[in-house]
Amino acid sequence: MHPPTEGTSMTGRLPTFDDALAVLAGQNFSALVGAELIAFGTGAAALKIPLRADLLQQHGVAHGGVLAYAADNAITFAAGSLLGADVRTTGVSVAYIRPAAGAYLVATATVVTSTSRSAVCSCEVVAFDEDDQASIVAVAQGTVRRAQS
Repeated sequence: MHPPTEGTSMTGRLPTFDDALAVLAGQNFSALVGAELIAFGTGAAALKIPLRADLLQQHGVAHGGVLAYAADNAITFAAGSLLGADVRTTGVSVAYIRPAAGAYLVATATVVTSTSRSAVCSCEVVAFDEDDQASIVAVAQGTVRRAQS
């Protein structure tokens, strides 16, 4: 997540779903991949990404960078739900389980533990086919810190 858009005060309160939607809308790369925030709040977040042809690699499955982006951003949003909007990812580890094919991805992240300044989160990235059959395609862990003031 990045700082809230101008005119949105985050002082003294945690971001709402609408705040998080505004943050996502301000991320040009998120718009490029077509990411949609489908859940946000109290230590959890989920992003949905359509698996369009331009997000696939030469073997017809999602590029690993798309999976890593999905995990990274879901992790940061989950942490931001507890730490506030002005946070930065400090590290992400992604384990690719199987090729990601189908209609869309959903990356669901939850906070495992947090302090007032940082959070450790886990994430599952799941591919859904046209019949909504799900396959876990990657898991990730990440750390997020509140930005220095």
